[in-house]
Amino acid sequence: MSEVWFYHLVRQPLDKVLPALLEKAAARGLRIVVQCSAPERVEALDAALWTYREDSFLPHGTARDGDAELQPVYLTTGDENPNGATMRIFADGARADDAVASGFADDYERLILMFDGNDEVALADARAQWRFFKEADYKLSYWQQNENGGWEKKAEHKPAAKDAST
Repeated sequence: MSEVWFYHLVRQPLDKVLPALLEKAAARGLRIVVQCSAPERVEALDAALWTYREDSFLPHGTARDGDAELQPVYLTTGDENPNGATMRIFADGARADDAVASGFADDYERLILMFDGNDEVALADARAQWRFFKEADYKLSYWQQNENGGWEKKAEHKPAAKDAST
């Protein structure tokens, strides 16, 4: 069963935070799918990943670019996993709980839901998704940006121990 991590953005927007997280994951050899709720957000993130820092290059692509299976980071609005990713990031309103309903959540080691804590709708949605995953007994971690833009773990939920005799 996948772990589900919630990243509560309070100091910096997604476009500023996501590149650093993707760099760290890619440096560890991980493949990642980033799912957004709208094509225009995929395009905006695609542009941001090319321009976020002059001295860095983060290989990534979208369906429009082709060769999706070769991309360490793949941006999409759909539920595909063409690059064999083990981590899936849900951003800009994409719903992690839909991954369970669609049957692909457990294809990943980790699902990450990034949400803007300054947006009341996004905050309420993240809370609803936390409850959903907690009731489904997933391992959960909640991370919040601190004043320096770093991350502090604020809460977690560990699944109930399964009885081995059944």
